Amino acid sequence: MPSKAPKVKGKQKPQEEQREESLQAVILADSYEPWFTPFTLERPRCLLPLTNTPLIEYTLEFLAHAGVHDIFVYCGSHTEQVEKYINASKWKLPSSPFKRLLLLKSDATSVGDAMRDLDNRGLITDDFLLVNGDLVSNISIEPALERHRGRREKDKNAIMTMILREAGIHHRTKATNHKPVFISDPTADRCLHFEEIHASGNRGRHISLDPDLLSAHAEIEIREDLIDCQIDICTPDVLGLWSDNFDYQSVRTSFLFGVLKDYELHGKTIHMHILADQYAARIRNLRAYDAVSRDMMGRWTYPLCPDSNRARGQNYRYTKNKTYQESGVSLSRTGKVGPGCVLGRDTVIREGATVRGSTLGRNCQIGRNVHIEGSYLWDNVVVGDGSTIKKAVIAEGAVIGKGCTVEAGALVSFNVRVADNITIKKSRKITRAKLRDSGASERTDIAIVGDEGEGYEYAAHSDDGSDASNISKQLYRNPQASESASSVSTLQSEELDFEQAEDRSRRPSFMSETSDESAPNKDFHVEATASILDGLQKEDLPENIFLELNAFRMTLDASQHEVRRAVVAAFIRRITSLESNGVGAREAVNRVFSKYRSVIERIVLDKETDDKPDQVDFMLCVQRELVARERGENYLLFVAKEVYDLELVEEDGILKWWVDARSTEGGMGNVRGLTQQFISFLEEAEEDESEEDENDE
Repeated sequence: MPSKAPKVKGKQKPQEEQREESLQAVILADSYEPWFTPFTLERPRCLLPLTNTPLIEYTLEFLAHAGVHDIFVYCGSHTEQVEKYINASKWKLPSSPFKRLLLLKSDATSVGDAMRDLDNRGLITDDFLLVNGDLVSNISIEPALERHRGRREKDKNAIMTMILREAGIHHRTKATNHKPVFISDPTADRCLHFEEIHASGNRGRHISLDPDLLSAHAEIEIREDLIDCQIDICTPDVLGLWSDNFDYQSVRTSFLFGVLKDYELHGKTIHMHILADQYAARIRNLRAYDAVSRDMMGRWTYPLCPDSNRARGQNYRYTKNKTYQESGVSLSRTGKVGPGCVLGRDTVIREGATVRGSTLGRNCQIGRNVHIEGSYLWDNVVVGDGSTIKKAVIAEGAVIGKGCTVEAGALVSFNVRVADNITIKKSRKITRAKLRDSGASERTDIAIVGDEGEGYEYAAHSDDGSDASNISKQLYRNPQASESASSVSTLQSEELDFEQAEDRSRRPSFMSETSDESAPNKDFHVEATASILDGLQKEDLPENIFLELNAFRMTLDASQHEVRRAVVAAFIRRITSLESNGVGAREAVNRVFSKYRSVIERIVLDKETDDKPDQVDFMLCVQRELVARERGENYLLFVAKEVYDLELVEEDGILKWWVDARSTEGGMGNVRGLTQQFISFLEEAEEDESEEDENDE
């Protein structure tokens, strides 16, 4: 027996080496967020070009550098495009550093759904990296991985390590509306609590801590200065927790918050590895897209720069005037290209044209006397003579006619054609994509693109959670940002103020509201809806939800209509979230309204009046929220019956809402069909009651 001990001991090192070689990674190629519509109607976000290279290339490059061998790419929309691209990429060649690169097709509608599906597949056998398909980073994960594995050897309950980056409290990459706050035990690098706080004025600038947390740890740190790009080293136990908690939807505000909150129940710990330098950013939205593009042009992301030629077939070189240029570019003698530009192969810039601080894809045709500044033109874009494009994004195959003006923040999607002498107003989003609620393959609005144009203005669709103006405005909210050569790297001065938008995974559709002239206070709607939905997801007490809602109302001087609108928006989104996790629609409606009925009771205060204005307004808000939502008819029927059964809206209130002219205006009538039977029941009951009263007399 003693002779066997050295033999076992001698095998330990090879086993550890084998374990290190088996590092796996999961890429969430679908962000489940709407911030790149209308482009993502036709192409997945991970394949959108950043300095003429698909986003997923940067993520795969990061994983290759990290020593990952097995990669699972989780696709959502446009899976066939991702599969086609991956199969034709260098990552499928025999020289690829990956032993396995597998695409997983899923109908998941959230990160939580994807993680639970991954757990059911049984593909993860050891530690794995969880990243998004829009990650740009040159960090080295070896130190973090070594510390993670060291903790794991000592404590099997240490299930995850988050890689975070210091950036300073007022760093320009910090969120503006919500700021992530990490509370940790610095002696063990352990995260104890996570919360997002409101950053506007003094509203909601507080966090709720369990007093036992303070007494249990001799030292704690409250960190509001960290940039979180969601690079997580996980153990397989992480997937088990996702599967055990079907209400977990997002990585931070659901999973992280829930695991830390339920430490006494699960006993699982999550740790932090904080970097003081190196580069890491996510292309979460258009402002981040602009910021990181300029970082690449300024070489803050080195070696992730255009002249590193990461994608197959690229041959960029860095020129003396600080531009990146592929072969075959044709620049006329009087054409001018300023510094900070990227020019793709076979692009032609004709006489008198000027291009400054912009990216032009391959085979772009720029006409005479064209002026392009701070913009992004993807492959095969044609710009007619005398046109001006400033701070806009023009997708592949689009044609801009002669004498056109494309104003700041405009988004022109794939293959759109704009006729001559047309102005695309700021923040407009033009597309030719077929919408799921449209029978035709495409349509054209000549008022937008001209008589010979092709395309129409994309309007926000409640299901995709986008907003036709607010999303595109993210690109240049800071007017000085487009001219800044600053970097989101911590190597650069923190005095620069270009702000990268925050992680909005906690509220994927808060900017989805269509125009509502009676509720112009957009700041209130965004903040209040976020707060209410967050409380619903955390199952906070109704009185606590209303207390914070009331604070928002008083701070921003919101009307009662705006309060009701925000409550309805949050309730409906919570209901649809529950249904996406397997709860029936009727049960989801009952669960939310019955548990939080007291919130409704505090915003509907007209039961002593004859006209029932609050009740009518509440039902109109419900109807408006459901107009563009799939199965809106079903939801409206269930909600109407539920609020009636709970006596939140009286019979008179229901009937007065039904005959109100506003309930049939525009698309409002499209969701009334199924509710008609319930209205008929109430009307018949009222008639019977009237007859009984007459007989009694």
